[in-house]
Amino acid sequence: MALTRSQKQQVSSTTKKPWLFHIVLLFFMSVTCGNLSTGSDTIFPGESLSGNQTIISKGEVFELGFFTPGKSKNYYIGIWYKVLPIPNKTVVWVANRNQHVSDPSSSALKLFPDGSLVLLTPNKIRVWSTNSTSSLPNSTVGVLLDNGNFILRKISDSSSIMWQSFDHPTDTWLPGAKFGYNKVTNDSQILTSWRSSENPAPGLFSQELEPKGPSFLLKWNRSNFYLSSGEWTGKAFSLMPETGLSHYAKNLTFVSNENESYFVYSASSNFALVRSVLDVTGQLLLLVWWEELQQWNLVWIKPQEQCEVYATCGAFSSCNEQNSTVCACIQGFEPRKLDEWNLKDQSGGCVRRTPLQCDHGGNDAFLVMPNVLFPVNSVPLRVNSIEECKSACLSNCSCTAYASNSGCFIWIGELINLQQLSSDSKIGREIHIRIAASELLGSKAKTDSKIIWIVSAIAAGFLLYGIVLTLIWRRQSALTFEATDDSLMLFKYQDLKKATKNFSQKLGEGAFGSVFKGTLPNSTAIAVKKLRSVMQDEKQFRAEVSIVGTIQHTNLIRLRGFCAEASKWFIVYDYMPKGSLESHLFRKGSQIFDWKERYNIAIGTAKGLAYLHEECRDCVIHCDIKPENILLDADYNPKVADFGLAKLVGRDFSRVLTTMRGTRGYLAPEWLSGEAITSKVDVFSFGKLLFEIISGRRNSDMLNDELSNYFPIRVANAINKGEEVMMLLDYKLENSDNIEELTRACKVACWCIQDNEKDRPTMRQVVHILEGVMEVGVPPIPQILQRLAEDPVSSSFYLESGTCSSSY
Repeated sequence: MALTRSQKQQVSSTTKKPWLFHIVLLFFMSVTCGNLSTGSDTIFPGESLSGNQTIISKGEVFELGFFTPGKSKNYYIGIWYKVLPIPNKTVVWVANRNQHVSDPSSSALKLFPDGSLVLLTPNKIRVWSTNSTSSLPNSTVGVLLDNGNFILRKISDSSSIMWQSFDHPTDTWLPGAKFGYNKVTNDSQILTSWRSSENPAPGLFSQELEPKGPSFLLKWNRSNFYLSSGEWTGKAFSLMPETGLSHYAKNLTFVSNENESYFVYSASSNFALVRSVLDVTGQLLLLVWWEELQQWNLVWIKPQEQCEVYATCGAFSSCNEQNSTVCACIQGFEPRKLDEWNLKDQSGGCVRRTPLQCDHGGNDAFLVMPNVLFPVNSVPLRVNSIEECKSACLSNCSCTAYASNSGCFIWIGELINLQQLSSDSKIGREIHIRIAASELLGSKAKTDSKIIWIVSAIAAGFLLYGIVLTLIWRRQSALTFEATDDSLMLFKYQDLKKATKNFSQKLGEGAFGSVFKGTLPNSTAIAVKKLRSVMQDEKQFRAEVSIVGTIQHTNLIRLRGFCAEASKWFIVYDYMPKGSLESHLFRKGSQIFDWKERYNIAIGTAKGLAYLHEECRDCVIHCDIKPENILLDADYNPKVADFGLAKLVGRDFSRVLTTMRGTRGYLAPEWLSGEAITSKVDVFSFGKLLFEIISGRRNSDMLNDELSNYFPIRVANAINKGEEVMMLLDYKLENSDNIEELTRACKVACWCIQDNEKDRPTMRQVVHILEGVMEVGVPPIPQILQRLAEDPVSSSFYLESGTCSSSY
């Protein structure tokens, strides 16, 4: 039997009396049989843990025991969150990463009298051990703490720790754990990714402290680094300012003395669940548990793009962020290990289907891949022509590719880090990849056979051809798209493919996918958005899109219908002939809006947002207000686009933070602080948009000048000092003398970006102020603007914008 709680308390009390301690301990050990009772936070000498038995931390935050990752049938000893009400375990530490056990009921995690904790198979073979020893037999206990640390310590001295899991992290860095190295023992705390979602064995990616300075590196295979945090500034890392801005993970501190150097951080409270994880993708994530949503939410991710991770797709594979499946084998290649590939572990890369025929000249060919970023480790050659470059590669049996952009480059051996860009990319280049000639010929032969078959079929069925044409003509004329119960059109994929001419006219690209222009058979122009990924089944998708379809307002883009076929997900909108507000405000040569047009656009946008926030059945938070998402109809009336898509594609709000590239300059502070997200985040974004409507320039363009010229700072100072506001207006505007409207717009913009969401107006109040039916006072200068002047490196993360993507 196991020690009861009262018995263990007796043991604890006797530690103050050494002469009683050993007598009591020997007595209790003599009456126990080594089995552990589930629910305790402690494992005593001689006790073992098997099957479904676990130990639980005192506050029931963490649990330790056997677990199986995903659908795997392999068992591991791990620590996971006990407190979370979700079925899938969130594992933060694994003991036997390199060797699993198959039968937990006959395997055992046992604390031996010598102080070593050992995992044994049914045959008593040691799978894993702490390799810790105690000079005094039966004097060690194992305790699981509420911070997720499992320790082996002396029974008589709770501060005397012999071994702890925090010194041997797997892929997770928890609050309170040290991340660094011991200068005396040369031991380091290194995070190593899992091999796959179902295999916790050490993967290829690691996070390590930089020995030369207070910073860290992300590495591939412990050798090639692909991300540096930058130097430690005392508050954050210079290349990762967001590390010092989180509300939940705070007090990031660097400690260095003669014995050790390490970083440590804490959670904002005892109730906040925070973890830093090196994901299987090689990306570093900061995650926080949001009780309101009952899920883990992403605060930030580095690198932001998976394709920036070294060798993320392995050899002879291309990485494409625009595809739902990021990694794809190059033509003529196939996954090296298909089972691992299907589990999203693509680090093994791809192998040739057909070997090269280097010894038989002319039997190799080159596959042309346009619009790519070159693989690493190219070798430059001096040649006089493209043909010489090609010949140089063919003459070298180890050459796998060549390129002749601005000189000749060849690649020897495996191709790593090949990245496929979009067709309209301005930085993409062309590469010629060496494959067996039969791969290209085979592809051509298949195409030729298809043509022959089609021609034969047409000839054989000539009499039916006229009937088919008639049916097609009737179908087009009748506009026989299926209608749903709520009058949304249910389009077929082939209909959209034809309407968009095989998706040939791209209007733009937003956070959720690409947008193409199309034309229905009745000549109605439409905009077709191809969703990048949908985290729902078809039934849920239809339900959610139907809800979005019921939202109608003169200043909201109208949803016409959708397509949901297998992995093909599309939504269809009205086409807006005048494009986006961004194209008119910032692009050279575009039409310049006068002040009256800009002011009307601001009011219309505010009305659309007010409807989303207050007049829908449920409050709809847009999450991505920016000029790219304000579209203009033929009469230049504004239409807010992309509302409701965050929920539609299954992305939680915090994920939007990192996947919407270029929108950081419009994000409210609570996105990073971890506070609850409300409709006031849209109010903040609208304020930043209003500044750009006034100035005609991106706020970020002025961030590169002197800080005093940063436009929101100029506006806030001018309003507070009672200075002339006409000097703030876009210099391109003439004869715009409505000082009253401009003053209202400046005040509203400053109120919208207040630090505390409670100080910001609602969008309905914004409409009333802009329309002149509600007075507005002088707003205080937001603290975030004051901090920008004091600490531009950290604060600029809230304010800067990259190259924005557009809904059109």
